[in-house]
Amino acid sequence: MTATLIDGKAQAAVLRARIGTQVAALRAAHGAVPGLAVVLVGENPASQVYVRSKAKQTVEAGMASFEHVLPVDTRESDLLALVARLNADPAVDGILVQLPLPAQINPDRVIEAIDPAKDVDGFHPVNAGRLAIGTAGLVPCTPLGCLMLLRAQLGDLAGLDAVVVGRSSIVGKPMALLLIGASCTVTVAHSRTRDLPAVCRRADILVAAVGRSGMIKPDWVKPGATVIDVGINRVEAPELGAGRTRIVGDVDPAVEAVAGALTPVPGGVGPMTIACLLANTLTAACARRGWAVPDLEA
Repeated sequence: MTATLIDGKAQAAVLRARIGTQVAALRAAHGAVPGLAVVLVGENPASQVYVRSKAKQTVEAGMASFEHVLPVDTRESDLLALVARLNADPAVDGILVQLPLPAQINPDRVIEAIDPAKDVDGFHPVNAGRLAIGTAGLVPCTPLGCLMLLRAQLGDLAGLDAVVVGRSSIVGKPMALLLIGASCTVTVAHSRTRDLPAVCRRADILVAAVGRSGMIKPDWVKPGATVIDVGINRVEAPELGAGRTRIVGDVDPAVEAVAGALTPVPGGVGPMTIACLLANTLTAACARRGWAVPDLEA
């Protein structure tokens, strides 16, 4: 058996095209477009690349992009003041403050300061609570992208046995809640799970979100299972030259010989994360302005 590789790049392109069509329709009908504000504090190289990519794709989708780059020594009070201004700005429908933040800034205070209606990262406690009780809200982008990939690959997920390895508030917990909402039977596994390989082996859907390169081995995977690899780990790659690195996932590449379908790293979940940020911005704009919220999976 050789797993089908789930092409996240292609599916993200399809989603962005649908978003662009909807944005053009909103412009024609209302003379306005969704606006996304991204805030970057400091000069983290990975964050800079990610923010540039977000801004580029926002503009390509026909949305308004507002970028705020602040120095690394920015005070927490100044960042909170900026968030307050963005909350009050009618042209801004989505606010994203890029993590991680410098040590002098408490990320929880910043996240809680964002208007939940503009919280396109889906991290605000109000949106987390809405997800937990199954009501409409903005959902974290990476789990939302994973769910879309799973639906595109498997169709109806009802009744499937799903295991999520990792319990972070950013991926693991919201992923489990989305799968429960899709009527899966869900187990959240973690570092203290007893006999973790056996727990993983019973899964029809296995989501790896632990941040440990190659942790999920072939004998952990049920033959034919669908495996979603959320991991983004940078490891040394001497074969590419001295000091060079490459990106790998949480899943051992040899799992491809066992699984039925597998997301590659890179090119799997990552592209869907940014596409879902744009989807959340469109959803937020429609909800805030009383416009019909489009079904982007239809």
